[in-house]
This record gives sequence, C-alpha cells and structure tokens, in this order.
Amino acid sequence: MKEHVFKISSEKEFSKVALQVFKHQFKNNRVYRSFCDLLHIHYSDITKIEEIPFLPIQFFKTKQILSSTDIIQETFSSSGTTGSITSKHHVTDLSWYETSYLKGFDYFYGDIKEYAVLALLPNYLERKGSSLVYMVDDLIKKSKHSNSGFYLNNLDELAKKLIELDKKGQKVLLIGVSFALLDLIEKHQFNLKHTIVMETGGMKGRRKELIRAELHQVLSTGFGVSQIHSEYGMTELLSQAYSKENGVFNCPPWMRILIRDTEDALTILSKEKNGGVNIIDLANYNSCSFIATQDLGKVHADNSVEIIGRFDNSDIRGCNLMVL
Repeated sequence: MKEHVFKISSEKEFSKVALQVFKHQFKNNRVYRSFCDLLHIHYSDITKIEEIPFLPIQFFKTKQILSSTDIIQETFSSSGTTGSITSKHHVTDLSWYETSYLKGFDYFYGDIKEYAVLALLPNYLERKGSSLVYMVDDLIKKSKHSNSGFYLNNLDELAKKLIELDKKGQKVLLIGVSFALLDLIEKHQFNLKHTIVMETGGMKGRRKELIRAELHQVLSTGFGVSQIHSEYGMTELLSQAYSKENGVFNCPPWMRILIRDTEDALTILSKEKNGGVNIIDLANYNSCSFIATQDLGKVHADNSVEIIGRFDNSDIRGCNLMVL
C-alpha cells in the first residue's frame, strides 16, 4: 500500500486510495471500528471521502490507536503542561513517517542535500518523544552538511553561523519554534538572502501569543526576509503541510484537509467556509488516517488552507459527542 500512497498524483487517485485505507482501518482498528459502529456507519456505506467518519483527536490521549498488530517501534507524544494527559501516537513502521517527511520536504522545497539545516527547537529537545525532533534530526543527517545541527540556548553561535552561511550563498533552512526565533532576533539583526526561516508555531507559555500575521511581520523584519515559512504538523500525524507565504498552507498529495460544520461534526462544508479542521493523512496507515482536530480553518478553491485558530472548550462539543 505504501507505494500507492506516496505515488498519488490526482484527486481521483487520492479518493480511491483513501477509501481503501478507510476499509483497512475499519476492519483492523478496534477503537476506530467502535467509533464507526456508534455512528452506525459501515465501510460498505461509504462511497466518497466526505462521508468517512473522522475520529476526534482526543482519542489519542486515552486510547491506543492502532490498525496493525506489529510491534510498536516508536511512540511519539505531545507536549503538555505538568499533570496534563498527552497524546500518544504509536508507530509500528517508522518507514512510513520517514518516507512521508522526506518526500514532503522534497515536494515543496527540493532535495534536502542542497540545504544546511539549522534547528532552534529548545522546548522540544528538552523532552522525549517529539515527532518534530525525530523529523528534523533526520533532515539534519540527510542534508549531509557539516554545518547542519541543533541549537539549544547558544543563540550567539547560531547567529554567527547564519550570517556566515548566508554570505557564502549557501541555501539554509532555519527551522524554529516561534518564541526561540523571537529570542534570536531580539539579540541579533539579520539581512538574509539565501535562508528559509520556518516557524513551527507555539509560544509554549514562554511569551505572549501573537496572531500569525503579527508574528510573521516581526520575524520577517528581524531576519530581513520577505516571507516567513510555516510547518503545520502534530503528534497525531505522520505528514506535514507547509506554508511559503501569508500563512496559507498546502498539503502533499497524500494528505487532505476538509472543513466540518462546528454545529454538526458529520457535515463537511464547501470551500471558503470557516469550520473545524478534519485531516486525512494516508501516511497514518497503521494508526488512523481520518482525524477531527481542534483547529479551526478554511479551505480555498485551490485546496490551500488557512488555520485561523482553535476551538475553545465550549466549542469542542461538536467533535466530542461520542466517548468510547
């Protein structure tokens, strides 16, 4: 199945493979099957992707979401406040994840070997189980660039390296969590010509939350770049969407975002309407590919996506009615 997933090249092909994956997960994922049964939905009833049930993302906090009986190779966990329940994504075949992020990066940015990868992810490095650190660590290794690496609190060293590489004309990917990138430009000013600055979101309680447009304006001024790039991913996914400008994301061919009605979680809205973000990630073949997140967003006519916020606790009822 893997070769079919990562060779998808059309909407028709995506729909065909997604329905096959749904059938597989309906039959082999105990939690997902129970959820579908509660909705009185059988795989034989489903003829298009809009009809597929999307599992509320909260189930990753309390259940083992698996569509495989193979041994778990890695368990990725979300960050959380002390004492909070974190999401856990059990992965039985890491090659699905590795293929997804390598092909995804290549799809949007080209060969990773062309880049020096500088990572500023202090809060992720300080805990275990981060899928983002796993991905970036592998991108650093695959870049095979002697200057690629992680930076924790050594901002002066990072600034020096950024300026040095950029002056040489070396293509650089600087990927960092928002608060750390702000820390960097408060200490140093840049005028980068050959560097992609990519934020992965999240102040994580370190700074006041900023709306994306304001954050990107501050970062683009500080780094001297015209656009700030963004990566949209989460513990429960094995694929990422990327934004090259203005906070508008695009998905790789094996990933889709649909928007659900906030008042009726089973209703998928048409393009250009705001609602809850449902994600189809076919790389999640061995867990669950159909997830109802707590994000709010809008899909444009060209299938690009804006993430416009999150449900507050009072709004989550629409995707949280059924608890197994």
